[in-house]
Amino acid sequence: MHEQIRVCDVEKYYGAGNNITKAVNRVSFSVVEGEFLGIMGASGSGKTTLLNMMSTIDRVTAGNIFYGSTDITELNEDALSDFRKENLGFIFQDFNLLDTLTIEENIILAMSLHGKKKKETDKKVDEILKILGIDEIRNKFPNQVSGGQKQRCACARALVNEPKLILADEPTGALDSKSAQMLLGTLIQMNQEMKATILMVTHDAFSASYCRRILFLKDGEIFNEIVRGEKDRREFLNEILDILALTGGDSEYVK
Repeated sequence: MHEQIRVCDVEKYYGAGNNITKAVNRVSFSVVEGEFLGIMGASGSGKTTLLNMMSTIDRVTAGNIFYGSTDITELNEDALSDFRKENLGFIFQDFNLLDTLTIEENIILAMSLHGKKKKETDKKVDEILKILGIDEIRNKFPNQVSGGQKQRCACARALVNEPKLILADEPTGALDSKSAQMLLGTLIQMNQEMKATILMVTHDAFSASYCRRILFLKDGEIFNEIVRGEKDRREFLNEILDILALTGGDSEYVK
C-alpha cells in the first residue's frame, strides 16, 4: 500500500494578538490507499478543524497537506474547488440531500456536476444503487425514506465519482442505533469491496470500532494511536474506551 495523503506539521490558529486559540498544533500523519482511518477526540480537540483543512474547506495556518504529489496548501481558490470536486467525497451528519429530487436524481446530480455523459452516468448510478441496497427506493424522495436509507444515498453520492478520499464527519450522529449499524456496515463495504479510502471523524466509540486505525486528538495534538490488527471489534471497542477514559471520562462517547 502506498501513502496517499500526508499531513505534515499542520497548525491552525484563530484570533489575533494576545487572543490566539491554537485549534490544531503541529499534527503529522499519513493515510495509505484503501485505509479506513478514524479520528477521535472530545469537543474542542481539533478533530473537525483538521477534517476541514484536509477537505480544503479551511486553510492551514502553517504546515502542508499532500495528496500524492499535490500540496493543497499551495492551491488558489479555483484550483481548490476543482481539486475538491475531482478527488473528495463527503458524508455529513445531516445527509445534505435535496428534498425536491428523488434518491436517484440526488446521485445523478453529483455526477452531472462532473460533466459525465448520460450513458456513463446511468450505468454507474444503477451499479451503486444495487451495491448499496437502495435500488428499490430510487424513485422516492428523501422525505419518503428512513434516515438509514438517506444516509446510504449520501454514501452513494460520495462514492459515485470514485474519489481519492471519502471524508465522513460524525456520519452516525443523526441516526438511531440500528440505522447507525447499517451505515457503518455500508462504510465497511465501501472500504473493503470498493476499495474506498475513508477518513471518519467521530466522538462515538461504537462507530470508531469499525475503523482499522484510530488517531486520538487532545488539545489540538495527536496523543495516541491504535491499530485494530487481528483484534475483533469488541476487543477493539474496549481498547478505544480505555483510551477515552484517559482523556477525562468516557461517558460522552458511548451510545
